[in-house]
Amino acid sequence: MIISDSAVIIEQRNNKVVYRDGDRIVKVFNDVKPASDVFNEALNTARVAEAGIRVSEPIEVSQVEAGPYAGSWALANRYVPGKTMYQVFDEAEDDGTFDQWFDRFIDLQLEVQGFRAPLLNRQKDKLNRMVSNTKGIIDATTRYDLHIRIEGMMSDERVCHGDFIPSNVIVADDGELYLCDWAHVTAGTPEVDAAMTYLLFSLRHPESADRYLKRYCDRADVARQSIMRWMPVIAAAELSRGRKRDEEFLKSWVEVYSGE
Repeated sequence: MIISDSAVIIEQRNNKVVYRDGDRIVKVFNDVKPASDVFNEALNTARVAEAGIRVSEPIEVSQVEAGPYAGSWALANRYVPGKTMYQVFDEAEDDGTFDQWFDRFIDLQLEVQGFRAPLLNRQKDKLNRMVSNTKGIIDATTRYDLHIRIEGMMSDERVCHGDFIPSNVIVADDGELYLCDWAHVTAGTPEVDAAMTYLLFSLRHPESADRYLKRYCDRADVARQSIMRWMPVIAAAELSRGRKRDEEFLKSWVEVYSGE
């Protein structure tokens, strides 16, 4: 893949750099990112697009040919002109439309969860793998109890984004909402997906976490308990990612596990 000299960095993290390059968004991953993960994200995006969900379609997966990231794997998707939902939220705080936009954000999650995509990786399998990878962080007895809870999960094939946060929602210039970053999508249970969003709000934007949970439960007509019961599992899964800054917070959620 060739990244043009006019490409502009719009986001940079430890594991990737994201460019706006003409009519493409290009994610360049670090040199330890397996090729299989990059191809899997492109495949996930294609599958949810085929299910009927509005996405920024994948264009190319290949290695960067030149420059400081030469040899690293990159994924290019179609650029959707617009703003992230986080940017819209900031503006909405000033013009009094925040609640309307927050409801649209939740309605998009419910819309996506209404689709089925049986060819996606199973949520249950992914959670089991992640909990298994917490050896040395979570004791064996707690891991066993978490695995039992996961195995009791009802089988479902509904699309669960797995990283549904405002920065992954694009409010296009034409008013449509697009969801991006499909690396963690699975076929599974919506309440587990909602638990992940609640956890991510709690980690990064705690002032909005309870607002999200209440509005989601109201609009989905589900009990708060049906989401909260998955929090220890979701927290354990996040612990497997090795993010030290969040470890104590996540452990506190795992420790509330009741063993029922």
